[in-house]
Amino acid sequence: MANILVTGGAGYIGSHTCKALHAAGHIPIVVDNLGNGHRDAVRWGPFEEGDIRDISRMDEIFATHKPDAVIHFAGLIEVSRSMSNPQSFWDNNVEGTRILLSTMENAGVDKIVFSSTAAVYGTPDTVPISESAATTPVNPYGETKLAIEGMLAESAAQRGLAYVALRYFNAAGADPARELGERHNPETHLIPLVLQVALGQRDEILVFGNDYDTPDGTAVRDYVHVCDLADAHIAALRQLETNPGSLVANLGTGTGYSVREIISACRKVTGHPIPHRDAPRRAGDPAQLVAAPDLVQERLGWEARNSDLETVIQTAWDWHQSQTEA
Repeated sequence: MANILVTGGAGYIGSHTCKALHAAGHIPIVVDNLGNGHRDAVRWGPFEEGDIRDISRMDEIFATHKPDAVIHFAGLIEVSRSMSNPQSFWDNNVEGTRILLSTMENAGVDKIVFSSTAAVYGTPDTVPISESAATTPVNPYGETKLAIEGMLAESAAQRGLAYVALRYFNAAGADPARELGERHNPETHLIPLVLQVALGQRDEILVFGNDYDTPDGTAVRDYVHVCDLADAHIAALRQLETNPGSLVANLGTGTGYSVREIISACRKVTGHPIPHRDAPRRAGDPAQLVAAPDLVQERLGWEARNSDLETVIQTAWDWHQSQTEA
């Protein structure tokens, strides 16, 4: 059993990971400023409201709970917001992580799992994308995540920090027990937006771009079930405990689905016609983002067990329906 400090643990992926940590016998200590997280999603360990940029608050939390390792989710994630207000992303994501790493050093904590992103690749030259691909992000969100990866590498070289940085592709789905799900405000992710149409919460779904160089002309993405993502963090902690060092790995399935395929699958699961309308491409949206997941499978022994498209959408639909019934 270990005490694991989880920054951003009241958010979507963070809360699912806390549930997985608890099931694995660990104690998740959630630190969240509730800017995007939800207090009622913290159920499996202590909750400390606070901002990772608050140095004295972070020192206090580390002193109180004496964590053995950190899983770092806290940060701003909306790509469009990063384009309109990049400074907030550099302050929240990069400066916040700098303070977190300093606090860890002062407290003698030398293990961290970091929530990175496939956005560090920008518009890739080849698909599927391996970790050796060029990192040329096309938005401040991706730039800040890449900067943090650089900070982790520097800390590893200078003071022996052990870390795993997981470059997520598209997180999706929900807890099969319907205790947790995806609820961003505003919502920007495709699957919950499509399901909102089926729930009558919006009239139609916009398809941004129908002229990509893909089989049906719409953008293709690699969708990973959030419970599989959570399991990868447990595997990363085991890796750091048994073989301390550094690892940067893609977290995806190796299979891509187009926007039209997602809409079609949602129609099948929900039984709703889900009207859609084509719209112009959005700036910075690559045609395809699909992971080459070989490294995470080899090094962490991780497999995507719940990420077939029907399971992803069915669990999301079940959770969204449960919220309308509550």
